Order: sequence, then structure tokens, then C-alpha cells
Amino acid sequence: MKFKAFLLQSVALALLFSISPVQAETVLRYTDHEPLSNMRTKVIKDVFFAAIAEESHGRLRVEDHWNGELAVSYDALKTVSEGKVADMGIVVPEYTAEQLPLHQIFKSFPLGPDNGDAQVKFFHNVFRDMPQFSAELAANNLVNLQFFLGYPAAFFSTRPSLKYDNLKDTTWRTASFWHQAYLENAGAKVVKMPWNAQITDALRNGTLSGLLVNLDSGDDIHAWQAAKEVRVSPRLWLGHVYLLVMNKTRWESLSEEDKAAIRRAAVRTEKTLGVTLDTSLKQMTQNMSQQGAHVRTLTPQELNTWQHASHYQAVQADWVAKQEAKGVQNADATLKAVSALLKQVQ
Repeated sequence: MKFKAFLLQSVALALLFSISPVQAETVLRYTDHEPLSNMRTKVIKDVFFAAIAEESHGRLRVEDHWNGELAVSYDALKTVSEGKVADMGIVVPEYTAEQLPLHQIFKSFPLGPDNGDAQVKFFHNVFRDMPQFSAELAANNLVNLQFFLGYPAAFFSTRPSLKYDNLKDTTWRTASFWHQAYLENAGAKVVKMPWNAQITDALRNGTLSGLLVNLDSGDDIHAWQAAKEVRVSPRLWLGHVYLLVMNKTRWESLSEEDKAAIRRAAVRTEKTLGVTLDTSLKQMTQNMSQQGAHVRTLTPQELNTWQHASHYQAVQADWVAKQEAKGVQNADATLKAVSALLKQVQ
């Protein structure tokens, strides 16, 4: 009898071990609007997703889809919120200003920290200490797993010298409504144009005098071929944060063990973001210079001149008034709290 019981237990354990890995694997479908070839996407794939697999001991597997295969950038929030096509993905707050009004605040500051680690610290503190941001995501059935950084902005200009407090008789293209206002306050004319190779043509023929855009986007369309004067600084940071979010219902369906594994993977990933940004920025500016662009780092005086000319605090106040008229009652308090956290890392 003892031998028979032992034999039955052995068979049961063998069956359990043979089937448990298959039963335990959870597949999470991920969507990203950019190709798997840039700074941010490589970190997500090679660091974050790899860490998720490692920390979960293979229980979690990310099925990753890139370059808008499942959803384009402007549809990402809706796609992940619904959870039918993708469980997780990158949401860019700027593309969904109505759904994420408070997240627009980051871009309202013309200048930010002067290095990657300080940027990481800032966003870490914001999302740790200010629950209104996670609440805004939760209202859209989303949970933020980890934030990611983007390249700073740059002035791509056809003119070798610019007075950042006097841009009269110049015509610019920029995407952010904040930057549109700041350029106009500095005297520039701002026009709207589709983002494609025709931008470079417009720079060549004089329709455009310059671009204020994140450095990598300008590089993607080779804007420096027509606007060789490239002025950049880590402090010209854009505040362009990328949120890697998960469908909230899907998140809540995960075991506590799997949630903890994802959190550990996020901690590991966050430690790499600052140095990755600094290294990638240096490499990109060097490559552009080697290809003929006249790249120069903005001086502290130039940066301060730009910030003063932007009249950003007046633009912020106008934005707050508009948000409160829409029913976003904590816009002013949130703006002030974000400003205080930003000052701590500058």
C-alpha cells in the first residue's frame, strides 16, 4: 500500500510539473507606433520586456508589435483602454489632450533638467507623489507600468544666428500647442504642415525658416540638410514623456506575483533610462555633425533668453483657466506642484 501511494504521488507530481509551465504562461500583447530601431523602443524591448520575462521566471511573455502594426499613435490610448486588440502599449499624452489634460503640463515648461538622470528623478517623483496622474489614467481604464524619455527639442534653422527673443520675419513649424504659443510670443509666425519629407522642401525653398522639434524627428526627415543650423540642449527637454500603460482590467486580472514581477522589471529599467538618453543624445549630435549639420549647444544665456521670451507662465495661466472652464478643477494646483518638483532637480 505504501509503495502504491508513493507511486501515485510520484505520478501526480510528474504530471503537475509537466503541465504547469504551459498553464502558467500569460501572453501580453503590446502595441507601439514607432519602429524597433530607436532609443526608446530598444530599451523597451531589450531591457523592460527582457526583465519582465526574467523576473516572472517565464510566466509572462510579451507579444510585441511595432511601427503602428496594431494601432497608430493617436489611437493607442483608445486601443489599450478597450483591451481588445492590445493589453498594453505606448501612450503619448500630447496626442490625447482631452482624455489626459493634466499630463499636458509637462511640456509647458520651456526648460527642464540638464541631464537624463535628473529627468528620470523628476518623472519618478511626479508619478510617485501625485496621484492625480494615475487617477487620470485610471479614468481611461489604464495603469502606467513605466515612463520612458524622449530626445530634447532642437531649433533647426536656415539662419546661422537667431535672437531667441526676436524671431520677427521668420516662419516656424512645431507640433506642440505650447511651443506654438512660445514661438509666437518671441515674434515668429507659426504654420501648420503635415509631418513628412515636404517639411525639408519647405525649408529649402524658404517657406519655412525653421523647426522646433525633438532632435530625432528632425533627424528622421534629414531636416539638417536644408536647415543646417541646429541648436540643441538637454535643458530644451520637451517634457515629452512616453507612458507604457496596461489595460486596467487586464492588470487587475494578473496575480499579485506577476504584478510584482512587472514592478521589479520597471525598477530595473528605470535605472538605465538616464544614461541611455545622455549617450544617445551625444551620439546623435555627433552623427549629424559628421553629415554636415552645424550643431551647437545653446548657452545658458540663450536658454534663459528663450524662456523669458516665451512668457510661458502667462500661457500656463491661460491654459489653467481653459481647463477649469472645462471642469478640470485641480489644474492650477497640479501645475504648481509639478513646478515645485521640477525646481528640485534643476
